[in-house]
Parts: sequence; structure tokens; C-alpha cells
Amino acid sequence: QVQLVESGGGLVQPGGSLRLSCAASGSIFSINVMGWYRQAPGKQRELVATISSGGIKSYDGSVKGRFTISRDNIKNTVDLQMSSLKPDDTAVYYCSVLVRNGARHWGKGTLVTVSS
Repeated sequence: QVQLVESGGGLVQPGGSLRLSCAASGSIFSINVMGWYRQAPGKQRELVATISSGGIKSYDGSVKGRFTISRDNIKNTVDLQMSSLKPDDTAVYYCSVLVRNGARHWGKGTLVTVSS
């Protein structure tokens, strides 16, 4: 099992920046891909960004150029630096990891609100 704890959410004005962090514990040796998803009110959960164990990054088109995902394989953390935030970025952000046996684990989420 892998436990994930997110931090860094909060209220930010449009155009502002925020950094989310996720710390993994437990069976961390089995982690392959780490990533961030989000779920806005009334919408389905959607992929934001992923990063492989080798550092290959992938972004949803809506955040490309504004968000940056990074990973520390020693500290077992994955961060999401968010810039030029828009009201449409308001959502609960979830950290997620894919382990080598194909199972996916989720954090409890952290709320990001972009509003003036």
C-alpha cells in the first residue's frame, strides 16, 4: 500500500501562483508514475499532469505552459507548481500514483480556489 498526503492548497487570486506538494509513504519502491488530477464542482475528475519514474512529463492541454510537475525520487514527493491561475482551475486537486502491479492510489485531495 502507498499512502499519499497532499498540501499547499488554498485561495489565490486570478493570475497568481500556488505550489502543491504530495508526500508518499509505504510501499514507495513500487511507485512508477506520479501525477496530479483535479475535480471541479459538478465535473468529473480529470488528469492534470504526470511524471514517470524516469522524469518524463505529460500535461493536459489546459494547463500546459502554466503548470510544472516535478518529482523527487529520494524524498518520494511530487510537486505541482501552478502559475497564471484562472478561476477555471478551481478544483480539488488529488495526488495519485501508479504502482508496478497496475494499482492506483489516491490522496484525499487539497482544495484550490481561484477567485478575486
